[in-house]
Amino acid sequence: MFIIELTYIKPIAEVEHFLPAYIEYLDKYYKSGHFIMSGRKEPRTGGMIVAQAESLEELTQIYNTDPFFINNIASFNVTYFVPSKWAEQMNSYLS
Repeated sequence: MFIIELTYIKPIAEVEHFLPAYIEYLDKYYKSGHFIMSGRKEPRTGGMIVAQAESLEELTQIYNTDPFFINNIASFNVTYFVPSKWAEQMNSYLS
C-alpha cells in the first residue's frame, strides 16, 4: 500500500482550474482499483491518496498522469507501507 501526499505549490486559483481534470483522474484510478481513499488536507494545502499498486514503478506511472503533477501544481511525496493491522471493513482491499 502507498500514501501519496500532495502539497500545493501554486495558488489555490490554479489548483481549482485543474480540479475537473483531477477528479476525472481520481475516478479512473478508483475504477481500476488502485485508489482506496483520497481527500484534501486541512488547512487546504494539498491532499492525500491511499493507493495500492504492484510496485513503486507502477504507482509512479499512475501519478505521472495526475493533472496536478503534469502541470506542476503540487509536489508529491510517496510512502510505501506494509499494513500489519486493519479494520475488518478493509479485508477486501488487503486480502
